[in-house]
Amino acid sequence: MIDLHCHILPGLDDGALDLDDSLAMARQAERDGIAAVCATPHIRHDHDVAIEELAARVHALQERLDGDGVDVRVLRGGELAATDADRLTDAQLRLVALGGAGGWVLLEPAPGPLGEGLEELVGRLARRGLATIVAHPERHAGADFEERLKALVAGGCLIQWTAQFVADAVAGDLVLRLADEGLVHLLGSDAHSSHGGRPVRLAAGFARLATVCAPERIEWMVDGAPQAIVRAEPVSPMP
Repeated sequence: MIDLHCHILPGLDDGALDLDDSLAMARQAERDGIAAVCATPHIRHDHDVAIEELAARVHALQERLDGDGVDVRVLRGGELAATDADRLTDAQLRLVALGGAGGWVLLEPAPGPLGEGLEELVGRLARRGLATIVAHPERHAGADFEERLKALVAGGCLIQWTAQFVADAVAGDLVLRLADEGLVHLLGSDAHSSHGGRPVRLAAGFARLATVCAPERIEWMVDGAPQAIVRAEPVSPMP
């Protein structure tokens, strides 16, 4: 498994407090069967993240994990705020792309329900050569939520839900119906610390999805799509 959304880099945003916290998060990932974690600090006006320093920070964390025998790879990335995306240069956008490969960006919608402006931004990013993954849509539900998700997917987006939110779903919950309809593509932990909040875990979320999705679709979510994303490759259609 690859966790495409995790605030594991220490001392950058509202994520890991220090290297020990990052190490503990990586150990959570390892216990859950996660082989790689995309480090996705907030790229947003209220966090002072130097994009050009991310590669060095990822390398430093990887050295610590290797030294402590933690079998988890850390990959470059960022959680790009929709409100800040247009101010980044093409080079900066590629530096925060998932996997550091320059193809897919993880986009944090503006506060409130999903709106038409997000679809327009997705189009602008596509014209700049970047495909888009929309993060944690469960926080942005409105009266036309399903229609907005369908429009984003029609525009080439993939939709990444929070693993714990999906794991906690019960029969009849909207997210499980949307998964059955093909509107759940990826899971991310969106973990921020080992000290509390969401853990670096994906397996329980995928197990919940397996109650409504065919095995070949789960395999695509777990392996096929994330592997292509971190290599900046086109993602094959969902089964």
